[in-house]
Amino acid sequence: MTSDLLAPLDLAFWNIESDRHPMHLGALGVFAAHSPTAGAHAADLLAARAAAVPGLRMRIRDVWQPLAPLAFGSAAREPAPDFEPLDHVLLHAPTTDFHAEAGRLMERPLERGRPPWEAHVLPGEDGVSFAVLFKFHHALADGLRALMLAAAIMDPMDLPEPRPRPAEQPRGLFPDVRKLPGLVRGTLSDMGRALDIGTSVARATLGVQSSPALTSEPTGTRRTAGVVIDLDDVHVVRKTVGGTVNDVLIAVVAGALRRWLDERGDGSEGVSPRALIPVSRRRPRTAQPQGNRLSGYLIRLPVDDPDPLGRLRAVRTAMDRNKDAGPNRGAGAVALLADHVPPLGHRLGGPVVGQAARLLFDILVTSVPLPSLGLKLGGCPLTEVYPFAPLARGQALAVAVSTYRGKVHYGLVADAEAVPDLDLLARSLTEEVRALITACTP
Repeated sequence: MTSDLLAPLDLAFWNIESDRHPMHLGALGVFAAHSPTAGAHAADLLAARAAAVPGLRMRIRDVWQPLAPLAFGSAAREPAPDFEPLDHVLLHAPTTDFHAEAGRLMERPLERGRPPWEAHVLPGEDGVSFAVLFKFHHALADGLRALMLAAAIMDPMDLPEPRPRPAEQPRGLFPDVRKLPGLVRGTLSDMGRALDIGTSVARATLGVQSSPALTSEPTGTRRTAGVVIDLDDVHVVRKTVGGTVNDVLIAVVAGALRRWLDERGDGSEGVSPRALIPVSRRRPRTAQPQGNRLSGYLIRLPVDDPDPLGRLRAVRTAMDRNKDAGPNRGAGAVALLADHVPPLGHRLGGPVVGQAARLLFDILVTSVPLPSLGLKLGGCPLTEVYPFAPLARGQALAVAVSTYRGKVHYGLVADAEAVPDLDLLARSLTEEVRALITACTP
């Protein structure tokens, strides 16, 4: 294995992290245990398998090379010479509440001098289940890449081999003159795209109609919750109203926020928070580089609309508009601007960029795909999986969603002090699905 410089977006995630805003993704998997010792056995398996996964042995090291301007102020991903899997796979005492433990563990930043990931095995006190909380730094992986790394240390599955990418030709000192016209066009196109995104970002800050409940001063505390709904119910709504499964899942979040704000006394009138919807640019089942391949869409959640079907129609219209424009334009594509910032700019401007997130969007709503095949660890089937997204500075709540074996799993992460009633929001998600089903029933 050799070292390679972090891509601009990876570097941005690495530099905006702080003690109160760790930039790691998480996933809490719940497994059916075949014995009281299944959790301990799972921890042994994870540690043994991690040593054979190259991506899990990579650490991130700062790079300061005055003679290499493109690398000055950057960071590189390289093999850790002293990698010890037992430092990354931790077995905890039995617990009765997986989410309570996950919230406390999500608070703790990953150690930056080691490969930036951890797996925490949480045996259930009942002896019939155990959970594993995976944490991956966002500079190491986006959601899809993190899934691939986690799947690599689960029980083997018969999956199709990824299609190899064409080998890149070595670059010379100067570009091929035959390619100059295309390079010039590409540069001009990139400049136009950056200007378009920047203009859209400026427009997105106008007329903000959010709620103080979605913003907070950083406390560094975390709380998690999970909700499971039937995918069949989602399809009933989709087939009745139209749109995509993702449209329905986003509309459920909008309706749940309305119920939550009204019940806690904050009120939903006039509230239409900006939601950032990340879009993966990574192709499933195809070999891809490490790190992040992300863009995004930005939409206003119609929290103030009292009609469940009206909220869904508004979400569908907004998502269709974003898709027509494509993931490379619009305010949601702000992640692509990282490519236009030199490494030293990321290092020096990281704290400023972190503060700016609250100006662009109010809540993150992200989707992480999972394989339809049943996953197992030590022969124990995975029954539930809750993805967790990192919290941006000044934001109190993030929502992630995964579909697995006929069920939709919402993973909620919140600042524990700003949102002490996260369970109320979780219940509101379930109530909103029932409201949509009722609205679709003649």
